[in-house]
Amino acid sequence: MKHSINRLLLACVFSLACFWPLTANARVYIDITSAQTRKVPIAIPYLEEEAQPGVLLESGKKMADLLGRALDFHGFIGVIPSEKYGGGMQADWASIGADFVVKGQYSRSANGMEVDLKLVEVQSGKMLMGRRYRGTWEKRRFMLLKFCDEVILELSGEQGVSLSQIAFTSDTTGHKEIYLADVLGDELRQVTSHGSIAVSPRFSPDGSRLAYTSYHRGSPDLYITDLSQNRTTKPVSRRKGLNMAPGWSPDGKMLALTLSVDGNPDLFLMDLNGQIQARLTKDAGINVSPSWSPDGKQICFVSDRTGDPQVYIMDVASRAVRRLTYQGNYNTSPTWSPKGDLIVYCGRDSGSNHIFTISVDGNQIKRLTDSWGDHESPSWAPDGRQVVFTRKRGDAVQVCAVFYNGTGLRPLFKFSGRQTFPQWSPRLQK
Repeated sequence: MKHSINRLLLACVFSLACFWPLTANARVYIDITSAQTRKVPIAIPYLEEEAQPGVLLESGKKMADLLGRALDFHGFIGVIPSEKYGGGMQADWASIGADFVVKGQYSRSANGMEVDLKLVEVQSGKMLMGRRYRGTWEKRRFMLLKFCDEVILELSGEQGVSLSQIAFTSDTTGHKEIYLADVLGDELRQVTSHGSIAVSPRFSPDGSRLAYTSYHRGSPDLYITDLSQNRTTKPVSRRKGLNMAPGWSPDGKMLALTLSVDGNPDLFLMDLNGQIQARLTKDAGINVSPSWSPDGKQICFVSDRTGDPQVYIMDVASRAVRRLTYQGNYNTSPTWSPKGDLIVYCGRDSGSNHIFTISVDGNQIKRLTDSWGDHESPSWAPDGRQVVFTRKRGDAVQVCAVFYNGTGLRPLFKFSGRQTFPQWSPRLQK
């Protein structure tokens, strides 16, 4: 079966003229960012209820639709419309152009539900993977999205991001409050209710907590809220001046943030109880927007110490600093990729703000956005393959996403109000 999978996946990635020999045990995954990659066609018939085989039910259709939306979100899968085959489990899959089929069956009882899902390769007819989940009926969404992420892993070698969320600020109530939504734009949840301005949400490494800055007491103070409950959030720093834009250390024990306790905005290390552990910069211009490297050894940040805002990298142990960006005179909001090789940031180019990536050594720069408007506040997906950001076009301010090779730019949400400061969560295990 492994050799059959290898041949099929290789064909998905390369044109007919672009093959190379495989070793006996090689596994080839789809490179979703290759310019030669075509979308992999997958059929997802309605899930069947075990007690009513062959009957097309609305509940089975809705579950299939969710599977399709989640798989499509990852950019390299094309879901074949059910109208082409009627939505049933039996069809000539090859004739409608499907390379794979996702089939599912579920049963309901007084104790909850059970769902069996499998990914089938059309050419060989073999099941590549199968999963069985048990839980309450209310947990069916989690079970389906978990399977989607396993399918993405099977095809690309990297687990999907269906089970992740995006935090952002929205003014839909007339105040700037922080909200959460999953990546499909469902399950919207308001996190803060300060009736003021709340900005710069930052997820803890395990996704269980959210740090943010709120102005509801008149000055920018730092708070942390436990996302498992809706009780009053915990104030972490209410020092005079700025308490802004924290970056969580990879172990979740420390925050790097901007304080202006002595007048100048500088970077500090603080524990989760609000105690300052170290000062990282001192009076070398304005220093903001810290983001940790995945190994916790370095921090990228913005400073105007040379006159214009540029991105710098600091070694945390030695405090040694080197300048990373030299292209342009306005570069802000850096965030380190979870893979550790790239930093995404906002840079001024041709009169507008755009999203760029730069290699950690500074040698490779790529502009990801080319549509009109201002593109700001980038944040990486947990797989390092997509970037979420805010696009401003006049009064319209939307959360958008783009793949790290600059393809697939699209708005994510259709919520009312203006959405800013998006932050992508880690993968969540509910």
